[in-house]
Parts: sequence; C-alpha cells; structure tokens
Amino acid sequence: MKTNLNQKGVILIVDDTPTNLEILFDFLGDSGFTVLIAEDGESAIARAEYAPPDLILLDVLMPGMDGFETCRCLKANELTKDIPIIFMTALSDTVDKVKGLNLGAVDYITKPLQHEEVLARIELHLKLQNLTKALQEQNQHLEAEISERKQAEEKIREQAALLDITTDAILLRDWDDTICFWNQGAEHLYGWNTQEAIGKNANQLLYKPETVSQLQNVRKSLAESGAWQGELHQITKEGKEIIVASRWTLMRDKDGQPKSILTVNTDITEKKLLESQFLRAQRLESVGTLAGGIAHDLNNILTPILTAAQLLQLKQPNIDDRSQQMFKTIESNAKRGAALVKQVLHFTRGVEGKRTIVQVNHLCTEIKQIVEETFPKSIEFSLNIPPDLWAVIGDATNLHQVIMNLVVNARDAMPNGGTLSISAENIFIDQQYARMNIDACVGPYIAITVADTGMGMQAEILDRMFEPFFTTKEIGKGTGLGLSTVRGIIKGLGGFVNVFSKVGKGTKFKVFLPAVEATATPISEDLELLKGNGELVLVVDDEARILETTKISLETYNYKVMVAKDGIEAIALYAQYQDQINIVLMDMMMPGMDGVITSRTLHKIDPLVKIIAVSGLAANEKLAGNPAVKAFLAKPYTTKDLLQTLHGVLYQEAMSSNASVIKMVV
Repeated sequence: MKTNLNQKGVILIVDDTPTNLEILFDFLGDSGFTVLIAEDGESAIARAEYAPPDLILLDVLMPGMDGFETCRCLKANELTKDIPIIFMTALSDTVDKVKGLNLGAVDYITKPLQHEEVLARIELHLKLQNLTKALQEQNQHLEAEISERKQAEEKIREQAALLDITTDAILLRDWDDTICFWNQGAEHLYGWNTQEAIGKNANQLLYKPETVSQLQNVRKSLAESGAWQGELHQITKEGKEIIVASRWTLMRDKDGQPKSILTVNTDITEKKLLESQFLRAQRLESVGTLAGGIAHDLNNILTPILTAAQLLQLKQPNIDDRSQQMFKTIESNAKRGAALVKQVLHFTRGVEGKRTIVQVNHLCTEIKQIVEETFPKSIEFSLNIPPDLWAVIGDATNLHQVIMNLVVNARDAMPNGGTLSISAENIFIDQQYARMNIDACVGPYIAITVADTGMGMQAEILDRMFEPFFTTKEIGKGTGLGLSTVRGIIKGLGGFVNVFSKVGKGTKFKVFLPAVEATATPISEDLELLKGNGELVLVVDDEARILETTKISLETYNYKVMVAKDGIEAIALYAQYQDQINIVLMDMMMPGMDGVITSRTLHKIDPLVKIIAVSGLAANEKLAGNPAVKAFLAKPYTTKDLLQTLHGVLYQEAMSSNASVIKMVV
C-alpha cells in the first residue's frame, strides 16, 4: 500500500530519543512533508511494510535492533528494499559509515543535525528517487516497445517467408507503378530476380507496349472499388507470352490517399491452352451434330432429285440432245451432292462399313502407285514402311481415304514441287505417354506419318483445320471436308492425329491407330535390349508428373536419375556433380530460364556435356548452333523413344571416343 498524502513526499523518522523525533517532526512538517515516526527498528519495519514512505531517516544507535540491523531487514524485504535510507548518527568513524553504505543506505547525516543540511539532503535524494522511478518506468516502456517490435518483425519475417513459399507471383508497386516488392514466385514466373525488378516500372517490365492499354480499365476499377481481378496478357524476361489470373488491391495511406498496389498473379497459360482445346473440341462436336442433321435432310432432298433425273432419261429416250444433257447435269450434280453428304456423315459418325484386319502397308503401296502416276514430276515421293508393321482393325476403304486425303493436301501445299514422304512404325504407348496426350491410351499403336516440304500453316489455320467446310483453297477447289473426314474416321477407330507445321518449312501429319494387340509382344524384348549401365541422367522439366514418370522409367531400366525442376536448379546440380552426370535430358519450354539458355550455360561450364533436348513443339532453331545438344526428343514420348534416344547418344559418344583412341594409337 502506497501513502501519498503530500506532493513533497512522506518521511519516516526512526529514533529512540523523543526530543529528536519532536524537533524533526515539526521542522519537516513545516517544510511541507508528511512525517511518520517510529521509536524502534521493529515498529519502523512494520510501518514501512504497511505504508511505504518515500524516504527513511534512520538513527544508528538504538537499543535492541540498531539502525544497521533495521536497514538490513528493510533492504531484504521486497516491499521496502527500494526506499532510500539516510542514517543519522553522532559517530564520525569512517568504518561505520562504510558499513551503512554497504547495507544499502544512500547517505549519512551527522548529529547534531543542521536543519538546512537535512532538508537539502532529503530533497536531493527524493529527486534522485523520483528520477530513478521515472527512468525505470521509461525502461519498462522501452522494453515493452522493443518486445512488441520484435514480435512485429518476427511476424513480418514469417509473412515474408510465406510470400516466398507460395508459387503465386506477388509484387507491390507504388502509385507510379514502380516495383517495391518482388517475391520468389515472381522470380520463377517472370525470370527477373528481385534485384533486377525492384525500382523498375511494372508496365514496362511485364507488358508489351501494345498491351498496356488493357490496364486503363483496371486502374479505373481500382480507384472506384479498391480492388480488381481478371486475366492479363504479360511477358517474361525471355519474351515468352503468358496469361495470368491477376488480383489487385489498392493500399491507402493514413489520409486515405492511394499509396500502392498489391498484386497477386497466378500463371494460367497452360490452363487457357487446355480450355482452348476443350472449346475447340466442343465446337467441332457441335458443328458435327449440326452437319449431321443437315446431311440427313440433304439426303432426303437429293434422293428424289437423283431418282427423277434418272427416270426422266429412261422415260424420255427420244427427247432432244439439249434436254438429255440437262438431265445428265442434274444427275451428276445430285451425285456430287450425295458424295459431299457422305463425307459429312463420315465426319459426324466416324467409321462406317465393315471392319476387318487391315494391313496398312498394302494400302500405302497402292497409294504410292497413284502418286507416281498422277502427281506432278516436280514432287519427289518416298515410302518407308517396315515389313513387320502391325495390323489394325478397320475399314480398308476408309483408311485408304484417310491417307489419300493427307497425300492430296500435301501435294496442294507444294505447287512448285518438293518432297512428299509416307512412313510408318510400330510403337507402344505407355502410361507416361498417355498422361501427356489426352486422346491416347496405353497399348500398341501404329504411327503413319505423311510429311511434305510445302508452304506450311499459320497458327490460326492449325487451330481450325479440322472444322468441316473450313478451307484455304480457292472456290471450287476444295469443300473443307477432307481433314474433318480424316479426323472423324481416325476418331472412330479409337486413334488420334498430331500435326506439326511451320510456315515455309512444311507440314507433318502423324496418325496413331490402335494395333492388333496380339502382335504387340515384341516390345518388352526391345526394351530389354536398351537397359542402361548405371549411367547418371539429369532430368530437367518444370512438370512434376513428367519428372516423376521419367525418373521411374529410367530407374526401371538400370539408369540412375537426378531431377531438377528448372534451369537454375539444373545448373546448380550440374556444377556440383558434373563429374558423375553422363547425360542431361532437358525440357526446352520452362518458365524463367528456358532450356535454350540453360543448355548454353551448361556448355560453358562443361564443353563436353551431352544434352538431349525435349519439347512438345518442333525442334527449336536456336538449338542448331549448340554442340552440346546431341539429339531431340518430341513430347509426348514413350519409354521406348526415351531409351532408344538415350542409348543412341551414349553409344554414339562411346563409339566416337573409341574411334579417337584407335586413331591416336595408329
């Protein structure tokens, strides 16, 4: 309990002499202090515990418990230890003074007492006590503030760590679009590291000049509602175009004025591509349904026209030649219409006709004869069909139509001549390949490739080429049903088709058809021959599922595997283990540092590095000048493709090394 009866303070006087107590009581009372008295040590301790005074004047020489013992007890008590004590004594011995100070007293007053001296010492020590209390309070306040600040800093560090863990790109820009914060997710998505991005203009860094206009409505919405979300088209450091789902939040200062913009971006490029494929498939299905309905009605219309034209010719044998010619024109055009409808039905219903076991090599031989007899001599033709090509189940006429349609398209793409080739191979699509191609299933297939060196196709044409009635040919030279029919027949057989084309370079159609399973047993024997010898393969790909399945496949066939999820990690691993790594299997299309830059960097680290480039697109021209790239593997690839390519590169290198050694010996 604290007694505070007077602003100047409370003084406890402890003395066994009544006269001294009376004199000090009156003097200090007149000076404005509240005065308490005690005649012995025990009562002084009791009073101080009950109502701690601001200062104690303590006589040294008292009967029973003297001043030294009283001081010792007061300083040992938690309630009274901080009360300043001034000894009053007639002793002048220095040893006694030192003893008192060692016990915790703050000062001595020598008897007989001088009032002015007593008053001055009391006021001095009370000021010191007040200053000490104020300092302690400030220290406690500072300690609390420091503790709060440490907790806040720790929370900020935790939040910053969480921001870096997330795969989303998180950036903070001021109201002038200068980047102030850039997390690791942004580094991975855009390829710019934090030091490169901080201080840069976000619009100049992330957008092409022609796409910055898309941000005008974003700013307007942000100013009105304080938040915005939507899709944006952006670019990476390497110039790769990406699509992000973007969320913007407006941050304001204490006055409510716009201060900065917090942006969270998620890469949805692959998602948008899949959506585009899905919508394209839906569009084809809907168009097919519509075309099927129209075809049915057209057949009903054309049937009586064709029948009537033929009947009129029979019933009017003596009619004039001009009328006979008109009847024939009606008949021939009705037949053309019927043939067109038949193509539409092929597209909408898939394969029609009787299914049997078909040897595709026989069909290709027939088509070779047609090409050599009817195609321009400026087109060079080649056929490469293995004698042990597996069979398929289907209608021979429809399969003939598929290959013939592709061959005719190839001819039309080379008006000035070129090379047309047909090839086929047996392949076994494994689970890894099936995961990378939505239309594929695990099992044996034959792959028929029709390639030309013609004009190639642009991306927008590739996107629509399987639509019925879509054609780039002149009016009268094409119906736009050839490729749609091809797709319908292939789909009806449970197969699929991949197309690779580049403007000015040519086009390649690769048709996959399920093969008769009974003939597919040799595949396991082939794979058995391609086992590794414990070579260490560094696999680099940003798709975790591809890393996993490739690793399992290679380890199954006696390879050791090390994986990296991006170019930066691949460089770090190769720098550490280059003496152990035999070959690198690297995806070319990766966010941040792509495969082209990574392969060049690895070549600088080790000029003898061996790299197999992997991509879902055609082989990149940028790889041509890189001596480290020994082979190209197209996605999706089978385990057989993978093992054959690895074996080929490693075996070729081994043969080259042996040849060099032999040459040196000779």
